[in-house]
Amino acid sequence: MSISAVLLPVLVQVGLTFILLFRMGRSRLAHLRTGEVQVKDIALGERNWPKRILQLQNSYQNQFELPVLFYALVALALITRKADMVFVVMAWLFVASRLVHAYIHTTSNKIAWRFQSFVVGVLILAAMWVIFGIRIFVAEAGV
Repeated sequence: MSISAVLLPVLVQVGLTFILLFRMGRSRLAHLRTGEVQVKDIALGERNWPKRILQLQNSYQNQFELPVLFYALVALALITRKADMVFVVMAWLFVASRLVHAYIHTTSNKIAWRFQSFVVGVLILAAMWVIFGIRIFVAEAGV
């Protein structure tokens, strides 16, 4: 599998993270400029932002939780040359689950839907790790 095919889902995931960061920053600045939020109110307590900004903030912070395991796996798969078509398809499915999760998180924030998209991503990523681990140990054993 080509390096670009393996890295494209990673770049989309990174793009999602930056989009959330910029949306959150723009929203925060807008609220500070209009005076809806005072600097003294948020200097020590991030929870004093309006609900909409908290949704963006929480979704942004989520991009540094489960996706970290995705980034590590992609790096290891590239180094060990264990990234094939199945890996790339699963990587896209994982990223799609993260896009859906972020969309739900920053719009309706329906917990049941958000949880379902999260679980789908967890299961895909867990399967990717299991497959990767099996491939590594099978290669080591020479089977």
